[in-house]
Amino acid sequence: MMKKGRIRWKMIITFLIFNIIFASCLVPFVLFWGPFEALKVMAVGAVETSRHPQVVRFFLSDEKISEIMHTYDNQGAQVGLNIDRQTNTENTTSGIIIEDIKGQNFKGKVMLITDPKRVKVAVTQEIGVAGERLTDMVKNAEAIAGINAGGFYDPNGEGNGAFPDGITVKDGEIVHNNVGDKTVDFIGLNAEGKLIIGPMNINDIKEKNIKEGVSFYPPLVKNGKPAVSGDGGWGIAPRTGIGQREDGTIIFVVIDGRQPTWSIGATLRDMMNVFIEYDAVEAVNLDGGSSSEMVYSGKVMNKLWNIFGERYIPTGFVVMP
Repeated sequence: MMKKGRIRWKMIITFLIFNIIFASCLVPFVLFWGPFEALKVMAVGAVETSRHPQVVRFFLSDEKISEIMHTYDNQGAQVGLNIDRQTNTENTTSGIIIEDIKGQNFKGKVMLITDPKRVKVAVTQEIGVAGERLTDMVKNAEAIAGINAGGFYDPNGEGNGAFPDGITVKDGEIVHNNVGDKTVDFIGLNAEGKLIIGPMNINDIKEKNIKEGVSFYPPLVKNGKPAVSGDGGWGIAPRTGIGQREDGTIIFVVIDGRQPTWSIGATLRDMMNVFIEYDAVEAVNLDGGSSSEMVYSGKVMNKLWNIFGERYIPTGFVVMP
């Protein structure tokens, strides 16, 4: 009896292992080839704009990837779509307002900072070694709020957010540069607190008197006009962005994503429309995906997608007291 029982359990375990392996192999084909259009767009967009876009190319050609990434291009003419807004936190003494927002396929947070000079760049204290969680970054900077900012490169394949990509400026000093004199997409705040977006090199940054800045792209709103063509071609994902109103108010936007029962995510067009809703004259996309996060008063304000919690990142935009 004992022998038969052991054989039966071995058969069950073998059966379960086989099905787990089979399901794991099947998942990519369901995501990338399956009939579920929204899931396909979300999956392809997530991988294609991640640090490992080569994964999706194992299953799909460049032409098919481009086709999927531009699935919603025919909606690109829709500008300024209705977005539900509800004030979440308002503290006039701190000069910060936080609102919950809701679009057709997404939920997120918007933070308004009336004094743009309070917004600074925070950088991991261990550049080249390890990134920091945004809550720690805000705390270490003695700030009261923040969002993730620029992207990072990963020379050692560790994925720990140790190396800010492009040019990083803090307190008027270039604290990291992995592009030399090359012109890159840059997001900066000058001495007057004006948000300046566009291609820049080291000399441009100095000439424009940039005090705080990181590298990322693409622009969403330029001179008060929409800057996204079609749906943006980046698929649907968690997003982070920064913008500014005519009166100087800084706008932080964080959109949750990759959570079908909560928020699928946003296209770049969706992000543009959020900034248009908030009267931005300039706005730009920041690093998204697992990095998308907003912190206020020591708490994570949005719903993180990463099951492991906060991602380790190299830079953030923080709000000083």
